[in-house]
Amino acid sequence: MLQFRPLALSVAALVAMVAPVHAGKLSIVIDDFGYRPQQENQVLALPNTLSVAVLPNAPHAREMATKAHNSGHEVLIHLPMAPISKQPLEKDTLRPDMSSDEIERIIREAVSKVPYAVGLNNHMGSAMTSSLFGMQKVMQTLSHYNFYFLDSMTIGNSQSMRAAAGTGVKVIKRKVFLDDTQNEADIRTQFNRAIQIARRSGSAIAIGHPHPTTVRVLQQMVYNLPPDITLVRPSSLLNEPQVDTSTPNNAAPVQPAAPRNPFRGVKLCKPKKPQQPVYASRFFDVLSDSITHSTLVQYFQLQWQGWDKP
Repeated sequence: MLQFRPLALSVAALVAMVAPVHAGKLSIVIDDFGYRPQQENQVLALPNTLSVAVLPNAPHAREMATKAHNSGHEVLIHLPMAPISKQPLEKDTLRPDMSSDEIERIIREAVSKVPYAVGLNNHMGSAMTSSLFGMQKVMQTLSHYNFYFLDSMTIGNSQSMRAAAGTGVKVIKRKVFLDDTQNEADIRTQFNRAIQIARRSGSAIAIGHPHPTTVRVLQQMVYNLPPDITLVRPSSLLNEPQVDTSTPNNAAPVQPAAPRNPFRGVKLCKPKKPQQPVYASRFFDVLSDSITHSTLVQYFQLQWQGWDKP
């Protein structure tokens, strides 16, 4: 028996070498919770390592945040932030020109509407997240709640990491959007792309939405992950290395435009200057002469002189 022990040990070492190692961590966050309970409940039926981000002013925000937490899912606040594109803004959308007090109020109210949240990510927000001054005010507020910030990366030059410096707020970044289209084949492609990034970089965060097509793809793929990929919550990635590829953007926030002057650009009529000054005495002379030679005055003069008597 002893002569086979070295062989047994060698086989064990070989098995250990080829056994699957969890090389990549994949985190999936489903945004826009609070509007479609039917699809959202299907998401909550998936493994609780999937996380959800709840819009604070959605009609079912509190209900879905509570359900998600009770099911073991990690909850984030999905806070509207101003985009660069011109489009209608949702209530309490963060803008770079807002004061610190206004941003603190909006975040405080969002926290009260989304119970059990441990982090926050941006809904839209290309204008807000690319403003260093704006994001510094956000990070100062988040530091009071011990929240992390998941940057949805709706713009490449996001200032979130720069803004968080010195505040203690941890920043993590989205790598893949699952459902830019609602075509199942495209969503599968994006899901596999997230797996490849997680495998290559050690971790990846993918963001999707509770569309029926996205839910169907998740139901198929989260139960069939490769053996070297582990599904994790975003908070487990807070100590993963993060690379800041942004360039400084210290531009002051643009103030709202002042109301347009309706007369701007309209040429005003300028009175012509008289060639000679007109004095007051001359005015009264002309007036007196006009009265004296009027038909009515001449008639009374004739009557007074008796020229018109029968």
